[in-house]
Amino acid sequence: MALLDHINLKAKTDKNTGFGTNSSSYGGRFINKNGVANIEKKGMNILHRISWYHTLIDMPMWKFMTIVLAFYVGINFVFAAIYFGIGIEYLDGISNSDSDWGKFGKAYFFSAQTFTTVGYGHISPKGFMTSALSAAEALIGLLSFAIATGLFFGRFSKPTAFLKFSHNAVIAPYENITGLMIRMTPFKNTNFTDAEAKMTLGMSIEENGQMINKFYTLDLELQKINSLSLSWTLVHPINDQSPLHQFTKTDFETIHGELLVYVKTFDDMFSSTVAARTSYVFSEIVYGAKFVPMYTRNFDHSKTVLDLDKLNEFVPVVLG
Repeated sequence: MALLDHINLKAKTDKNTGFGTNSSSYGGRFINKNGVANIEKKGMNILHRISWYHTLIDMPMWKFMTIVLAFYVGINFVFAAIYFGIGIEYLDGISNSDSDWGKFGKAYFFSAQTFTTVGYGHISPKGFMTSALSAAEALIGLLSFAIATGLFFGRFSKPTAFLKFSHNAVIAPYENITGLMIRMTPFKNTNFTDAEAKMTLGMSIEENGQMINKFYTLDLELQKINSLSLSWTLVHPINDQSPLHQFTKTDFETIHGELLVYVKTFDDMFSSTVAARTSYVFSEIVYGAKFVPMYTRNFDHSKTVLDLDKLNEFVPVVLG
C-alpha cells in the first residue's frame, strides 16, 4: 500500500505550524521532548547568535551554580596573580617569611575580600598600582554581584509551566473506537486554570514523487478545561475524520511521524499565562495500551491523592 493511502483525505490540514514542508531539509524530530525546537543555528558570530541572559536563565540550576562558582574562583585567582606579579611587598599584612604559596594564598583571600567588598582590614594595599587595582576589583565585584542577583531573581520569578507529560503516548480503546492519548499533570503546588491544549500531527509523505512534510490538526475530546489540578489525559478520537484512521501497529512502526503537543494555562501565582510543549515520534506511541489511573481517595475519603510516580505507567490492552 502506498504511503499516501494511509492518510485520510478528510483530515484537516494545518498550514500555520511554522515548520517547512520540504522533508529532505529536516533532520530528526521537529521538537525535542523538553519542548525546545530541534534546531541548530549557524552562520553568525556566537556572540550575536546566543542570548546569554536567556541561556543563564533557562539552564539547569546545577549548571548555573557551577558557572557562578567557577567565575568567582577564577576571577579572584586572576586578581591574586596580578597582585602577586606587582609584588607582595605592596600588600601590607603579608610577611616575607611566608612561602610563595602562602603569599599567593593570602593574596587570593585579599582579592576575595576586596571583590566582595568585605574588607576585613588584615591586609591592605600600598602604593598606586595595588590601590588602583583593588579599587577596580571592588567596582567589578559590585557589578558582578548585581548581575548575579538579577539572574537569581530572574530564575526564581520567571513564569514557568510546571507540567510534566507522559513519556509515551498510547493508542487505547475509546468508546466504540480507539483513541490517541497522552497524559500530563502539574507537579508543583501551583494553581492552573483555563487550560487549553492543541495537538498537531506531522508526517513525511510522498506526494507527486517527492517527500514532503504535512501537518494535521487533531480534534480532541476536550480542548479546554476550567481547572488543571489533577492529571489531564488528552484524547484524540481515531474516527473516520482522523488522519490516523485505519492506521495499524505496523504503520506506526514504519511511517515517519511526530505528534506535537501545545498546552497553555493561567497560573494564579504568576498572574500570567504559561505554556508548555512536547512531542512524540511514532516510535514513542504504544499501540494497544491504556494509562493506569493516577489519583484515588485517601484512607478516610477526605482527600484526593495524586500519585505523580504513575504518570508514565500504562498496561497493555487488546484493541478490537
